[in-house]
Amino acid sequence: MGVTVYGYDKCGTCRSTIKWLKAHEIEIKDNVPLFETPPTATELAELLKLSGLEIKKFFNTSGEVYKEMNLKDKLPGMSQEQMLELLASNGRLIKRPIVTDGHQVTVGFKEDVFEDVWAKG
Repeated sequence: MGVTVYGYDKCGTCRSTIKWLKAHEIEIKDNVPLFETPPTATELAELLKLSGLEIKKFFNTSGEVYKEMNLKDKLPGMSQEQMLELLASNGRLIKRPIVTDGHQVTVGFKEDVFEDVWAKG
């Protein structure tokens, strides 16, 4: 089972994720640079569906761009389609890393969640 990781090389959480996946012998088939090539709105919609999470979990709420755009106040008035388009327009808005095998998706890195989702093999 190979996974795709959407991340950022200089992000400590992303590096911890890669380290965890390698330690658990999970093949990383693709490492997508999130800032340079963010997923499209369509790809994000599929990731959202597979994750079972609410769309707000996909936003990097502690990031500068999120704060500069005052999204805390703007998101409640936006449709899901508008939020997906916004995320696709700027990879810095996306919480990282996103890990998927095409069937499951995790957003961010919490070791207990990774144990539950990815260490089943």
